[in-house]
Amino acid sequence: MTSDARRRLAGARLYLCTDARRDRGDLEPFLHAALAGGVDIVQLRDKTLDARAELELQSLVARVAAEHGVLVAVNDRADLAELAGSAILHTGQEDLPVAASRRLLGPNVLLGRSTHSVEQAAVAEADPDIDYFCVGPVWPTPTKQGRPPVGVHTVRAVAETAPSTPWFAIGGIDEHTVREVVDAGARRVVVVRAITAADDPAGAARRLRAALET
Repeated sequence: MTSDARRRLAGARLYLCTDARRDRGDLEPFLHAALAGGVDIVQLRDKTLDARAELELQSLVARVAAEHGVLVAVNDRADLAELAGSAILHTGQEDLPVAASRRLLGPNVLLGRSTHSVEQAAVAEADPDIDYFCVGPVWPTPTKQGRPPVGVHTVRAVAETAPSTPWFAIGGIDEHTVREVVDAGARRVVVVRAITAADDPAGAARRLRAALET
């Protein structure tokens, strides 16, 4: 799985994080729509879920993702990533050290890391255990309350270092702001509300994807 997952990661452009949508009760049809629109990687990120509930929903996410040929990332929890058989574990700066995640999961799971500065991005780029990293939040976002935005200038500075590791801009990116990060040198983005809050998730995904490919 690793070589195929790595190939798909290299070609990925659009990464979606979604909550469980329990207020709407439409997680499965939402996923089908968003993934059909051009999402390459999907992550279920919902801090209100306990481990048991998240593991149950991860099986649903995995099933839908498999139908669309999309990679699944688990947030923070190496144990859930292993139990769910996910291709990716994504961790933040305050989570398990990357080397610890690698020891737990072995070589067959891709590891992603959040970074919030040019310096942290450089550390991620130099770490052989990190398969991709995210840079942000670019703009203020309610999904990362208390985390100061790094600004488009940080995206540009990271892009100028020409990382060989795939990297994504994240934080406040939507159809109105995506062009700014693309112009700054980002070729991949992570979005939340740009798709989860859209009346037409498939259409929102298609438009974001198009912006990243122009």
